[in-house]
Amino acid sequence: MTASVLPIRLHSGRRVQFDNLPPLSVYVHIPWCIRKCPYCDFNSHNAPADGVDENAYLDALEADLDASLPLIWGRRVVTVFIGGGTPSLFSGAAIDRLLASLRARLPLLADVEVTMEANPGTFERARFADYRAAGVNRLSLGIQSFSDAKLKALGRVHDRAQACAAAEAAAELFETFNLDLMYALPEQTLPELREDLATALSFAPPHLSCYHLTLEPNTLFARFPPKVPDDDLAAAMLDTVGEMLGGTYENYEVSAWARPGHRAQHNLNYWMFGDYLGLGAGAHGKLSFPDRIIRQAKFRHPRRYMEAALAGHACEIDEAVKPADLPFEFMLNALRLTEGVDADLFADRTGLSSAVIRVKLRQAIDRGLLVDDPLVLRPTPLGRNFLNDLLEIFLPDEPDREAGTGEEGSRRDPASREARAETGAGGPHVRNQGAREVPVRVERLAGDAAAPAAERQAEHGITLPNGVVPLKRMEP
Repeated sequence: MTASVLPIRLHSGRRVQFDNLPPLSVYVHIPWCIRKCPYCDFNSHNAPADGVDENAYLDALEADLDASLPLIWGRRVVTVFIGGGTPSLFSGAAIDRLLASLRARLPLLADVEVTMEANPGTFERARFADYRAAGVNRLSLGIQSFSDAKLKALGRVHDRAQACAAAEAAAELFETFNLDLMYALPEQTLPELREDLATALSFAPPHLSCYHLTLEPNTLFARFPPKVPDDDLAAAMLDTVGEMLGGTYENYEVSAWARPGHRAQHNLNYWMFGDYLGLGAGAHGKLSFPDRIIRQAKFRHPRRYMEAALAGHACEIDEAVKPADLPFEFMLNALRLTEGVDADLFADRTGLSSAVIRVKLRQAIDRGLLVDDPLVLRPTPLGRNFLNDLLEIFLPDEPDREAGTGEEGSRRDPASREARAETGAGGPHVRNQGAREVPVRVERLAGDAAAPAAERQAEHGITLPNGVVPLKRMEP
């Protein structure tokens, strides 16, 4: 009797190989603002004095999408995020056209989460109602502070009254919404932070993003730095955020707090290393295929982007991710989540065998930075406080990086890096902040932990997807 032999899939561990592709989101970047804030290093541009030509930009977005369709044909879209810039500079009619274009070309989930960023400085109740009628079902308000003095120091175009009116309208018109708040603001005190948090809580937001102000290179604040709280006061502010929000909200991600049932699904797809198509000036994307993962970046300047998109080639960068880079990129995202992720998600979302990280997992566990559980990938409390050290373990080894493989090689010992996550043009990125002998956590700079941004490369050479990076202990 001859035994039947079933075919067995052999995975080398060195190549990306998917049986099923990750969930797919869409990020749309609208790059204009009334005025660029002095702390902002996102891809944003002052709006023309005579206004933005909405239809011209929408024409470009539609051309960009049409050219991208062969890459995602047949894949269902689970979330949509419209970020910026200041998307609320666009009219309700423009947002309606944008969402209609997406629906006509892509299979969106029936209950797809559609988030849109809005600035209180562009607030009009009727406009918010138009966004809701167009299909936006989650609004993210860039409040930052409810203090007139602090808003002025941040160069924001709105005041406390406008912030309160916008939050009140969001609560009336949207079943779920997010409020963005910053702490460690110029000359901010603990009582002032408590006042900001108390005011935010008075609107009962389903979701809050609380993040530390960071003085970034190539910004006005970098050239003329304001006086900000020292590390000790910033740490006390972090603790205050936890104390005031912890009883009602779940701190499900480093800088994200949500009531039960209101976690940002778009964000979660990023943190769980899902795919996203980036549309718009400077937008980044990450797309998986049966045998590879690619990253894309669209031209940054609005005019250059529109010209290129209409010509059918909006991508400035379009390249495959080296398998050796994927473990770090995955962990950089997944380990932001308080609950961690299932251990088998690594293979599901990277297309690599879990064997490629076995040694590094053991290193992280032995150092007390990762929970010793074969079913889950989750930082220990020590690992969350020293997240840079934990993530550094998963940096690609030099021989692997040069060879483009996922093999274990001679381990390099880079200096501790401090970086932080931010949003903007779709996708996380890492930024070197210099070595420091202090506990670190990951955090964001601006815009609802939902909008990712990947506009630069890490010192180690990896271009990342939306919103993540290590920093000193300044995030919840």
